[in-house]
Amino acid sequence: MAEEEKPKRRRRTRDDRSAGAKVALRARRQLGEITGLEPQAVTSLERQDDGTWRVTVELLELSRLPETDDLLGAYEVELDESGDLLGYRRVRRYTRSQTNEAGVPGGG
Repeated sequence: MAEEEKPKRRRRTRDDRSAGAKVALRARRQLGEITGLEPQAVTSLERQDDGTWRVTVELLELSRLPETDDLLGAYEVELDESGDLLGYRRVRRYTRSQTNEAGVPGGG
């Protein structure tokens, strides 16, 4: 029996990590500028096989008191290889205090 060859994974370099950090910051800034909403956090970052990036950014959609009642939106952002915005969409809306991940792709 011949052993199956596993595809070789490219080892990540310091430059890759640096590029990811820069892309995450660009996604936050660009999405905030376009929507006029305040970015809160980058919650996921993934480089696609074609070199584009998929980033999830949380934005503050409605500020409330107490802050645990703030309304947040999770936005999936697609950027090209150089970090320029290609498109975005809201994938989830929730209060800051909400811990249930139901409705999120891959969530419980």
